[in-house]
Amino acid sequence: MAEPYDPAEEGAEMAFDGRMSYGDYLQLDRVLAAQAPLSDAHDELLFIIQHQTSELWMKLALHELAAARAAIAAGRLPPAFKMLARVARIFEQLNGAWDVLRTMTPADYSRFRAALGQSSGFQSHQYRMIEFVLGNRNPAMIRPHAHRPALRVALEAELARPSLYDAALGALDRSGVGVPAHVLGRDLARPHAADPGVIAAWTRVYRDPEAHWPLYELAEKLVDLEDYFRRWRFNHVTTVERVIGFKRGTGGTGGVSYLRRMLAVELFPELWHLRTGL
Repeated sequence: MAEPYDPAEEGAEMAFDGRMSYGDYLQLDRVLAAQAPLSDAHDELLFIIQHQTSELWMKLALHELAAARAAIAAGRLPPAFKMLARVARIFEQLNGAWDVLRTMTPADYSRFRAALGQSSGFQSHQYRMIEFVLGNRNPAMIRPHAHRPALRVALEAELARPSLYDAALGALDRSGVGVPAHVLGRDLARPHAADPGVIAAWTRVYRDPEAHWPLYELAEKLVDLEDYFRRWRFNHVTTVERVIGFKRGTGGTGGVSYLRRMLAVELFPELWHLRTGL
């Protein structure tokens, strides 16, 4: 019989007294102690972990989106392409998480739903920040965070900055293609609405991509990102309807009706509308 394999014989580090290990670096003691179910329902741990991991992915998405916006504003488009592609793949991961949560039946959820109180994903400040960065801006959505001054200030500060799409429109304008002045000078705290002049500008790019390749690639990276984001929203609606039907959400929203309304939101409208006229 062969001797048991010993990784130390190939140089693997096996002693970590006073040295940093994998668990130390990732602070796994803190991460794995952060799940505190409030009931004895079997599926509550699934519910908690699904939402906690989603928040971690959203933290990375915000990190990448902020860097991508800064790169676009500085005229460094190629690094932004990689960051935007990464965010799209983050939302692919978030989409996969719904598949796991959908293994929870209505009966499973009903066993611990009351323990949630008024808490709801609707109140995720990171999700709200992602919406704001991407351009879906509504100052009223800051109110659920008024009890956390630091979060309220951060969200208000985001409304004062150009969105990711505003940065893209700035790059389009600086290229010489030209974006209407009233679009560039709009109230940043409000969502961008589709504008015929912006459609015309992006259409110039799409009709001659070789002459405008960096902008063409930027536009397609944005479309790719919104594509994955739309899928995430759709999967959210489907999962909620499958688990609670048309009940009102724990946070007081209309549940499925509220989420369906979000499906109609367009983040980068001209990039979708121009396709009809090509």
